[in-house]
Amino acid sequence: MEFPLLNTINDPADLRRLPRTELRRVADELRAFVVESVSKTGGHFGSNLGTVELTVALHYVYNTPHDRLVWDVGHQTYPHKILTGRRDRMGTLRQLGGISGFPRRDESEYDTFGTGHSSTSISAAHGMAMAARLKGEDRRAVAIIGDGSMTAGMAFEALNNAGVSHGGLMGDLLVILNDNDMSISPPVGALNKYLARLMSGSFYSAAREGAKSVLKNTPFYEFARRFEEHTKGMVVPGTIFEEFGFNYVGPIDGHDLDALIPTLENLREKRGPQFLHIITRKGAGYKLAEADPVKYHAASGKFDPAVGFVKPATPPKLSFTQVFGDWLCDMAEQDQRLVGITPAMREGSGMVEFHKRFPERYYDVGIAEQHSVTFAAGLACEGLKPVVAIYSTFLQRAYDQLIHDVAIQNLPVVFALDRAGLVGADGATHAGNFDIAFTRCIPNMAVLTPSDEDECRQALYTAFQHNGPATVRYPRGAGAGVVPRKLMSALPWGRGEIRRRSSPGAASGKRIALLAFGTVLHPALAAGERLDATVVNMRFVKPLDGALVAEIARTHDAIVTIEDGCLMGGAGSAVSECLHEAGFDIPVLQLGLPDEFVEHGDPAKLMAACGLDAAGIEASILRRFADSAAAISPLRAAND
Repeated sequence: MEFPLLNTINDPADLRRLPRTELRRVADELRAFVVESVSKTGGHFGSNLGTVELTVALHYVYNTPHDRLVWDVGHQTYPHKILTGRRDRMGTLRQLGGISGFPRRDESEYDTFGTGHSSTSISAAHGMAMAARLKGEDRRAVAIIGDGSMTAGMAFEALNNAGVSHGGLMGDLLVILNDNDMSISPPVGALNKYLARLMSGSFYSAAREGAKSVLKNTPFYEFARRFEEHTKGMVVPGTIFEEFGFNYVGPIDGHDLDALIPTLENLREKRGPQFLHIITRKGAGYKLAEADPVKYHAASGKFDPAVGFVKPATPPKLSFTQVFGDWLCDMAEQDQRLVGITPAMREGSGMVEFHKRFPERYYDVGIAEQHSVTFAAGLACEGLKPVVAIYSTFLQRAYDQLIHDVAIQNLPVVFALDRAGLVGADGATHAGNFDIAFTRCIPNMAVLTPSDEDECRQALYTAFQHNGPATVRYPRGAGAGVVPRKLMSALPWGRGEIRRRSSPGAASGKRIALLAFGTVLHPALAAGERLDATVVNMRFVKPLDGALVAEIARTHDAIVTIEDGCLMGGAGSAVSECLHEAGFDIPVLQLGLPDEFVEHGDPAKLMAACGLDAAGIEASILRRFADSAAAISPLRAAND
């Protein structure tokens, strides 16, 4: 497809040189470009189609990058990237070495704040607005936040702070509520119902604003304004945002450039905190996405825009998310005390079927991770057995609640941590690198690391039977392809298993044992075959199988720990602590994720780059234990 007008826009300054009459054409070409681009790369889809007109209007009205645009989450920033000089790089989106699917400060000066998680935009933009006032700079800050993100407590903390003066100063902040009646899952909660009521008054709002525009610059304008202030409560309720100290405008059609641009121009001239409520459609302009915005939230890979998303001819391998969803339903059948909780990730966490079958025991609490954990604690206090399905990286947002509300009280809450380890295309903001380290240090907390699909099912069952808090971590996507057994049985608590033993004839001084935590067991087994090493499936980081570690230390000359988590404070550190406490003096090589934020790309390639595939594990061992190379090499040659 050709994009003659869009191809002339290499930065927002080019956009601002166009007459306003051309902007509709820009938006049309931009939407078509997003469809064509994402169909080739995969990525977030519906949300980007919904923000095309808003993005055009913002860059047209505001002097970016001098004025700051802060996008919440960042799912919706592909149009922003295209208009800010990255159009030709969209073919590399979310690929190794390519541009990120989210705003990143080191990628572009137009990306004023890096993000990937929800509800950070108002706080950041408020900080930028106050910094401008303190520095005496004439600039505006705009936070663009969705209705889903507005369910998070942090958004209200920011509103509460931004709407009042600080030493007589108030920032020139505009909050734009992009209301598309969607989070990633269908919207929930009282706020959504409140916004629906505001939308129902849109006719009145439009009529009111139309009348005011007609009266503007006439003697009747001030009278009309004052009359409105006295009477609007009889027609529409004063908004919660006005109570926070914001000047509320809206709701208006977020796809109508003729409404958006004059409104933004007026708001840009106003000082202090402003709030613009716009109504958009997720997937706007692409009928299939409009009809099913949940399905079209993101494209996992390439697709034909004329056809849309189709089921693959070959059924995909069973994912860990599906394993969890099946287990949750089966466990709920067996135990009436089970309650499932998700912070707005029903689809992503595999809870759709559970919601259908057990609606009275299903709770979507919105994007409110802190609340989800403490809510689970309250349920557990009353004898129920809550299971919190949460991404590893999202549990970071509820760390205090994990400690203060669950662990200190030793409550039986199961945390099913999806997206543990590297997640691939979503990059560092969504990578679950740290959960082993930040959970194992908490007293009373158990940490389980199943190695395959069946062991994941059994580990979830084991954690559910445990009378205390426990996390079960598993990666995104499929595993080794081990079909889960229907029968659920508890794993021996805190016990690992030896999956491969080195040859009895291994020379003294050359005996190496690989201790694997989680799905890295399988590349460890492959490396173990080539090196004739013992391979242990540890299964638990906490309680660690100290007896097995001691046995391995007594019968081997070196230990290698392997995990798909950060090295600092991780499972390898737990093994080293155990060995030190038991008085063993044995070389230990710790393999895991490096002390850096690993960026986006194909998960297999990222794991290889981190040395966590079979070849990388083997190479690291050979480098570290050079004295063993002579004994290992013949076996490698024989296997080759």
